[in-house]
Amino acid sequence: MQNKQTVKTIDKAYGKAVEALRACAKPSGFYASGLKGGYEATWARDSMITGLGASLAGSEFKKTMQASLELLAENQSENGLIPNCVGSFNEDRQSDVTFNSIDAPQWYIIGHYVYATAHRDRTLIEKHKRSIARALVWLRYQDPNEDRLIVQQPTMDWMDAFPHKYGRVMHTQALQYAVLRLVGHDKLAESVKSIVNGEVQKYLSLYDKRRGYYLPWVWKNHGTIREQEEWFDSCANVLAILTGIATPAIAKNIIKHIEKEKINRPFALKAIWPPIKPGDPGWKPYFELCDAREPYRYLNGGVWPFIGGLYVAALVKMKMFSKAESELEMLAKANLQKINIRDIEAKHEFNEWLHGKTGEPGGEPCQGWSAGAYIYAYECVKRKRTLYF
Repeated sequence: MQNKQTVKTIDKAYGKAVEALRACAKPSGFYASGLKGGYEATWARDSMITGLGASLAGSEFKKTMQASLELLAENQSENGLIPNCVGSFNEDRQSDVTFNSIDAPQWYIIGHYVYATAHRDRTLIEKHKRSIARALVWLRYQDPNEDRLIVQQPTMDWMDAFPHKYGRVMHTQALQYAVLRLVGHDKLAESVKSIVNGEVQKYLSLYDKRRGYYLPWVWKNHGTIREQEEWFDSCANVLAILTGIATPAIAKNIIKHIEKEKINRPFALKAIWPPIKPGDPGWKPYFELCDAREPYRYLNGGVWPFIGGLYVAALVKMKMFSKAESELEMLAKANLQKINIRDIEAKHEFNEWLHGKTGEPGGEPCQGWSAGAYIYAYECVKRKRTLYF
């Protein structure tokens, strides 16, 4: 039973989340952030994660969600790949359309079904039927070993600078499982599930029974040594629960690991655990040049509220309602922290990430996916069921 102060905090964050979405909503689609000088462009994954929550706020953002999907469809590549980003943000690349993202077509397909379910409107699915089919073909061709698992190169998903993940990446397999289920390819989806969980073709398994969670990535076996890393990828493991690729037993082990290692503190969730340091096997020299060069900052053990929203929804999926309510309150407190940025006078909430030890906000505020994931978590807790997955 929530007390009045808890309800007040959770509801206040909901109201602020809607305000953040309004700032991100543009005629061309959802920008990744809503402030001048921020991420003023439409990213496939950001806009679709934003849409998880925006689609649950009545019909206010229906046109913006539609515009996001239309924009991505219009800029699909000849080979069927959906853009990572559309907009003038990437000045150094001298292009308004950038690709090189494995999860852009996955979130694009998921976004269509979110839109159709939320608004009871399959118009876009029908209109973009061929586009969706082409995106599925592109994804299918990312299987060089013909083993039904997608393979990727480093920095091709939301972790686009740090750390390195290549080969068979768990984050990608979890999203692909969701995509296959949504489009009705259930037999293939269950095959992918049995492989990553080590039920068949054990040499391809991503689940580590000893550690109790999915490894971030695996690649080739070289006798007794396999190319892989063992750090905990929070988004991948939470998506595994949310999409259903994790069995109930594996899901319980993942939550147990998160709580044991306090990956959900100071807020949910740290992007990876433990942080990677110079001298560690996974460290690359160029990491010194990115925002993750210091432990507990950015992707290197920093807290990402959008993952926290997915985590709350995963707890609901496991019917851990009390824990979900408690984590939602903590997520509300995380998102309500304000920060000054650039020459903008007012402080703003819904930050990109927070320090993994102090909880202090960092990065760009007024983030669409932080706000969208919060609303999504809020509605899952309120309805006591996981939506869309």
